Amino acid sequence: MEELLIYDDTKNKIVDGTLYLVTTPIGNMADITYRAVKVLQEVTFVAAEDTRNTRKLLRYLGISKEVSSYHEHNKFSSGSEIVERLSKGQTCALVTDAGTPAISDPGEDLVRLCVKNNIQVTAVPGVSAVVTAVSLSALDTRRFVFEGFLPVQRSERKERLNAIKNEARTIVIYESPHKLIKTLEDLLRELGDRKISLCRELTKINEEIMRTTIKEACDYYTEHEPRGEYVLVIEGTATDENEDAFWKAMSVTEHINHYRDNGMNKKDAVKLVAQERGVPKSSVYNEYEKNNEGKHVAVFENLILRSDD
Repeated sequence: MEELLIYDDTKNKIVDGTLYLVTTPIGNMADITYRAVKVLQEVTFVAAEDTRNTRKLLRYLGISKEVSSYHEHNKFSSGSEIVERLSKGQTCALVTDAGTPAISDPGEDLVRLCVKNNIQVTAVPGVSAVVTAVSLSALDTRRFVFEGFLPVQRSERKERLNAIKNEARTIVIYESPHKLIKTLEDLLRELGDRKISLCRELTKINEEIMRTTIKEACDYYTEHEPRGEYVLVIEGTATDENEDAFWKAMSVTEHINHYRDNGMNKKDAVKLVAQERGVPKSSVYNEYEKNNEGKHVAVFENLILRSDD
């Protein structure tokens, strides 16, 4: 039996003029990947959201490397400098304080700038707070939407919550401890009471997963001070509403034919079925056409037989 190759150094060479998006641990240092360590060791320099935190990580890994600052307040000037250095053949590892850079993070602007200037960008993936929280939530994990941090400004926040209150997918939100109670109150008022998992200090010693309802979470944190960074995983609104839907036991084809038998054309039937099931129109159309392919062939062959007669 061929030996399992865990790490192939020949396939992970650092390429000149490349920006590496390096995912760092969200709490447990042991979650750093072999590839992330190699990239941090071999790039020309590291661009970091907080240079102090990144230097601590590099010291932990035994790496001595130039670290430059790249964050929300200097992203335009620093981004231009990084692109200039990359265009000369240097290599850069972009890191955030924890997790994946460019996700709900100013790194997204640097990625766009690099792409605009034909600079190669690649990712060094690792642990994700979003995926970790969803997997631990005990809620529906088949489909979820990530909203990042909610807007601070009241009207913008209300608009965002109004946009997601009818969201059928599981909803994921980041929140800091000092804003948690206000956010839970806003969620209860705008979305109504529903299941929620509050994931605190993920992968750290004090990791805690509270699986409850929004109302119960409000009551709990009225009595207990929130501590640590939170990922909120919230039940989608359509989960219970569709349980008794008339089409629940139907296949996609049966669902479409139900509307066609009632006089609706195929295009409109496909659109309505996709909307009710919360899936793309293309997948509904493709499945319908696939299931009707045999019927089309049979009709065609029957026409041929009739013409021979």
